[in-house]
Amino acid sequence: MSIRLEQVTKYYAGGAAVSDASLDIADAEFFVLLGPSGSGKSTLLRAIAGLTPIDHGRILLRGRDVTNLNAREREVGFVFQNYALFPHMSVGDNIEFALRARRVRAAQRRARRAELLRLVALEGFDDRLPVELSGGQQQRVAVARALAHEPRVLLLDEPFGALDAKIREELRRTIREIQRKVGITSILVTHDQEEALTMADRIGVMDRGRLQEVGAPQDLYARPATRFTATFLGAANLLLGEQRYRGVRLGQSVFAAESSAGGQREGDEVTAVVRPEDLALAPTPDELPVAGLGDAKVVELQFVGGHERVRLLAPAAPGLVGALHPAAGEIALEAVRSAREAVALPLSVGQNVCLGIRRVHVLPTPISSLRLVAPGREEAEALACSPLVRELAAQMRIEPVRHQRDGSGQQASLRGLPIVALDAGTATRTARETIGQGAGQVLAVAPGDRPVERMVIYVETQHASSHETLAAAASIVRHLAIDVVLLVPAEGRPRRRASYREILDLRSVGRLHGLDARTETFGGEVLDAIRRHLAGGVPTLLVVGLEPTMASGLCDQLDSLFRVSPPAAVLLVRGSTGTQQRVASVGFGQLAARISP
Repeated sequence: MSIRLEQVTKYYAGGAAVSDASLDIADAEFFVLLGPSGSGKSTLLRAIAGLTPIDHGRILLRGRDVTNLNAREREVGFVFQNYALFPHMSVGDNIEFALRARRVRAAQRRARRAELLRLVALEGFDDRLPVELSGGQQQRVAVARALAHEPRVLLLDEPFGALDAKIREELRRTIREIQRKVGITSILVTHDQEEALTMADRIGVMDRGRLQEVGAPQDLYARPATRFTATFLGAANLLLGEQRYRGVRLGQSVFAAESSAGGQREGDEVTAVVRPEDLALAPTPDELPVAGLGDAKVVELQFVGGHERVRLLAPAAPGLVGALHPAAGEIALEAVRSAREAVALPLSVGQNVCLGIRRVHVLPTPISSLRLVAPGREEAEALACSPLVRELAAQMRIEPVRHQRDGSGQQASLRGLPIVALDAGTATRTARETIGQGAGQVLAVAPGDRPVERMVIYVETQHASSHETLAAAASIVRHLAIDVVLLVPAEGRPRRRASYREILDLRSVGRLHGLDARTETFGGEVLDAIRRHLAGGVPTLLVVGLEPTMASGLCDQLDSLFRVSPPAAVLLVRGSTGTQQRVASVGFGQLAARISP
């Protein structure tokens, strides 16, 4: 590998700018870090360059650990957004600057300068000053200067941000051609989705300091794993559906899903992604070329050159609700039609049309919605106002749905992520009851106004619940800028200790779900390890995987601990498919009875 990052973390006064970023980049790969402003992508790039020291982790360039080396010793080239050319130096002197600093002979400097000017198509510009060049030409000079000392890695920090659209497109092609000719490993930082899709061999999507997903552009667009990637990397319609065998039910139709729903069981609530170009429109159901979704009203038409953008409102129906606002009576949708389709079926605002779906993708995440489960309106509002729920709702772009615990909405509250109260009197009782009724995971939130600062995860290494637990933890932590610790039993514990192989397997399962946590081994009982983490006063979200053979006893111990040292919140996750296979003789009712008090 040309570049390897191992749990790179950087803190500033306001918290973690980069959290546990792990990444491998191959030789000659063009890798793009994509994310909104403040997501940590530039901080990570500067850390690789040696311009920003890190607080945790390792950085390796071509197998050499450069974590503690200065920028010059790392052999990287850096291209800044504002060019950073020396205004009093000519183009030639700017390019030769790094070579002069390395005491390269004049003849070699001139030869290298001429070579680079040919490479960036600026021959004859040697004696011009930067002020005499256009923005695109200045950026080409900046690229040539970065390549002058033949670095092993080229880093580009939003180099096209100050350029107009036409020059930006030309410079993208130029830099990509240069990168291919030179064969240098490159990392580009950008917030422009089109830029990322057109230039990258692979894209790393960042948000809130975390690498949310890494993959080829086509894969991330067609098969995103998170809501953030689905909505940030192009437009997307998000719907709540029901998992079915080899498909997903939306409304009255079952559509073939092109990806697995991450081990979710039939009947589970899932988040379905429908890209605008995969939404078909027709005047009648019989004229739809694909399975029908329902009716909708056209509310806006936009002519965008070679295609037409259509905004629609569809009525919510049983089995068909929007994933962003599950309680709303209408679903806002977006469709994109080619110019030929627009001519074949002219539309007008206010017109009713029939909808069909050409292709649907199911997000492999266990958390599709947030369900506030409380005995009354006042208690539900208290949950909604807690810092953790507010942050999750804002970052996951989900409007929480209120459910009365003893009302007709009880069954619906078992879908998605039920959220209940955690207090000194009842501790995990309500959460355990909800688990026993069939919920896959439950978040219990304690009263208080301090935001969560840390997640502590405990799961038995050999138990089937590890997949479900780490998947649920990953779905939450990717939306929070917090530290994550994975507790693993070590030698000296009365119960069986984890082997090194099992620890590696557990970390691999976490990374499979997008969770890269720091591992902390402990001796003795798990309750003592959890107690030590809760005693520090740091608001903590505790994640516990439940197994039928140990759930009730562990929860009883946790309840006793919580009455003395309550966490900010606790996420309980029960094993599902794997657990049921291992204890096939135990029916679901018996499993629920074991978990419930």
